[in-house]
Amino acid sequence: MSSKQKGKLFVISGPSGAGKGTICKKIIDETDVKLSVSMTTRAPRPGEVDGINYFFTDKEAFMKEIREDGFIEYAEVYGNYYGTPKAEVFEMLDKGIDIILEIDIQGALKVKETMERGVFIFILPPSMHELRKRITGRGSETEEVINMRLSQTLNELSYIDRYDYCVVNGELDEAVNRVKAIITAEHSKVTEDIKTLIENYEEEKV
Repeated sequence: MSSKQKGKLFVISGPSGAGKGTICKKIIDETDVKLSVSMTTRAPRPGEVDGINYFFTDKEAFMKEIREDGFIEYAEVYGNYYGTPKAEVFEMLDKGIDIILEIDIQGALKVKETMERGVFIFILPPSMHELRKRITGRGSETEEVINMRLSQTLNELSYIDRYDYCVVNGELDEAVNRVKAIITAEHSKVTEDIKTLIENYEEEKV
């Protein structure tokens, strides 16, 4: 009987501008955690690589995956479909690889319904003033869109009690270290994997 722990699925969400994408990238670059690759029906953008950025497919193939229960979650966004393939995630978890799923809050709540052992982390901006500053700094949003995003943020905060952890992203390296600490702590929890390890101790004693 193997004592190897299964990987854990870390679901990371937060409002637009909170910096969750940057945090996830640093976690991927600095640790052995892997990013879950989503499947989409939209066309690749310049520089995007199939199987790296997304699994690109057509609507017919995507609908077939839905019928065969092939997604942990999926959604339609502006006429294109996006989903988290179940087989790839489960395969990596079974190999002991930790997975990060960076996803919006509605998608995260769907994952929570299907993944009993997912770890849910909410990334917060240090303040609404800072969030406005970050969104404005992109230079690509109108004042109307910025105000809409800020209102949406206040609505999204009402779901924070559905998450296991929250991390305030005021200083990037500190926020990254907090997420790393969560990952480390989750592997020290008493779970079925740990109980299996104890059973191995009993077998070795005989």
